[in-house]
Amino acid sequence: MTTNARKPARRRSEVPADVRRALSSGELESANLVEWLVVDQLELLETLLERLDVGKPADALLSRARQLQRKGVMQRVAGIGGLLHELVAGLPLRERARVRKAILGHRSDMVRAWGAYLLCAERNVALAERLALLRPLAADAHFGVREIAWSALRPHVMADLDRALRLLEPWARDRDPNVRRFASEITRPRGVWCHHIPVLKKDPARAAELLEHLRSDPSRYVRDSVGNWLNDAAKSRPDWVKTLTRRWLAESDTQATRAIVKRATRSLRSKS
Repeated sequence: MTTNARKPARRRSEVPADVRRALSSGELESANLVEWLVVDQLELLETLLERLDVGKPADALLSRARQLQRKGVMQRVAGIGGLLHELVAGLPLRERARVRKAILGHRSDMVRAWGAYLLCAERNVALAERLALLRPLAADAHFGVREIAWSALRPHVMADLDRALRLLEPWARDRDPNVRRFASEITRPRGVWCHHIPVLKKDPARAAELLEHLRSDPSRYVRDSVGNWLNDAAKSRPDWVKTLTRRWLAESDTQATRAIVKRATRSLRSKS
């Protein structure tokens, strides 16, 4: 069974039992958010640890993971990723590389999502190196992995915002639309299911150089993110967004730019 061979369910109750089993055993990727939400993360973790064959440390990890069962889904993803980081850090160097590679290259999108938090839990890592570590996940073919990757890295971006904005500019010029969208989504002033970035809510112009690279992006996936970025900013700095979008239309009157501006100014239009 593959994600392309079935029509994903619209409700959790409609996900077939065989699909649930395959998702929770790591044999199948989720095809939509509904499937992602029905993954039994504890069962998947047990299966993963059995296949990784790391010995006794696995028992202690599972015991601690069970304590996460009453948490929300995002808290469980982050928590298990942190526990896997502790597991990997305690292994001999050669084993450490083997286990980390197995997690980051796993067939299950949920396991790779844990891998994002595993990488972000590394201490004493420069932001440039941290971005390099996360880049394969930012470019992952699965939507869920990409979303978790920027969510996991966002606190590090917030902690060193100006440096992060400079480092992300090449990402905004990357040939891969997933990478370009990552640069936009991780810096959104408000975002969804994540902490806001107060500095960018107050002064969105600090990200102007990054956004300039995306103002006429050929990918709708990227354009929607940029439009959402500016719509976020318009809630606290409508003046800045109006000035920016007027200039963009004057300098780049393309269908792509018009689509971004339309999405960016939707909240402004609703108030007028």
